[in-house]
Amino acid sequence: MAIEGTTEVREKRIRLGMVGGGSGAFIGAVHRMAARLDDHFELVAGALSSTPEKAKASGAELGLDPTRSYSDFKEMAIREAKLKNGIEAVAIVTPNHVHYEAAKEFLKRGIHVICDKPLTSTLSDAKKLKKLADESDALFVLTHNYIGYPMVRQAREMVANGDIGAVRLVQMEYPQDWLTENIEQSGQKQAAWRTDPSKSGAGGSTGDIGTHAYNLGAFVSGLELEELAADLDSFVKGRALDDNAHVMMRFKEKNGERAKGLLWCSQVAPGHENGLMVRVYGTKGGLEWTQKDPNYLWYTPFGEPKRLITRAGAGSGPSAARVSRIPSGHPEGYLEGFANIYTEAARAIYARRKGDAVDPAVIYPTIDDGMKGMVFVDACVQSSKRNGAWVKV
Repeated sequence: MAIEGTTEVREKRIRLGMVGGGSGAFIGAVHRMAARLDDHFELVAGALSSTPEKAKASGAELGLDPTRSYSDFKEMAIREAKLKNGIEAVAIVTPNHVHYEAAKEFLKRGIHVICDKPLTSTLSDAKKLKKLADESDALFVLTHNYIGYPMVRQAREMVANGDIGAVRLVQMEYPQDWLTENIEQSGQKQAAWRTDPSKSGAGGSTGDIGTHAYNLGAFVSGLELEELAADLDSFVKGRALDDNAHVMMRFKEKNGERAKGLLWCSQVAPGHENGLMVRVYGTKGGLEWTQKDPNYLWYTPFGEPKRLITRAGAGSGPSAARVSRIPSGHPEGYLEGFANIYTEAARAIYARRKGDAVDPAVIYPTIDDGMKGMVFVDACVQSSKRNGAWVKV
């Protein structure tokens, strides 16, 4: 990726493996596109399915060496760790309940892990995974991809610079409508596992998209959650997990000020496809960003007209510029934002190759962000069971 005002020395591509993401898997294809976009990774191995026939066929479709197309991620981890040119990093893009076991096998062999969110399906597995990641020499990257958008970085920079003063309010939303009907009973694969507690975990919409909204709000505001009160619903008859949630939040005191938050996530809101947004209000002004217009950030200084800041345009700062590829006026979107997480991961891996410290400007979600998401989901479930009681996190 070209960064305005800088040049990057081209490193040898990072040898990447993948667990999950076989034929027909949406998120696996997204990860592969994101990894390729800036040409830092080369997919050389995979355990693309737990079904041997599908794993082999998926590997062939992607042009993998048949000897490096596995049906078992443990076998893959063991063999790749022994190869002279084995994988350096692995992308884990399976349903949530596989994340812990898969990540464990690669971390303990010193292979960097790039894992889809949420971190795991249970808080207990998340705690065990954090211990492993903390003890490993390998990096752990969580793909909360929305913090890769340039104007999200811009918003974070402006909050940190005090442009809106002390933060008072954070409003987060992520409404969808694709689970308005009981499509999990029709054999729709994505719906089936995402609504199954044994595969998805204790949270439905809260784990699937609520964690994204929460991560986005915390990233931009720089605040730490202290307690929450949640009201979770499963509106579709027979659904085991929540498909809608309203969550009130109280953040920890920062610089003598306390802020409040409000999060709404839903997968039963007709008219919304992927309505992710964040608003942050402070003592001096407010900011608003929505994924449907990702190249725009609205900034309103108190008592003044709203101002539109565009990606790579006038008023856009260095944090947005370093993750922008093309001039202002040309749109960048979901895949580019996702690719920014992979490119930040690549920069960190390159530094590790050389034994150097990672540049502080490199930002990617870590195991700690994953833990925060799991604690958030657990607290939401516990609060809702207690009729919306406030729960400390």
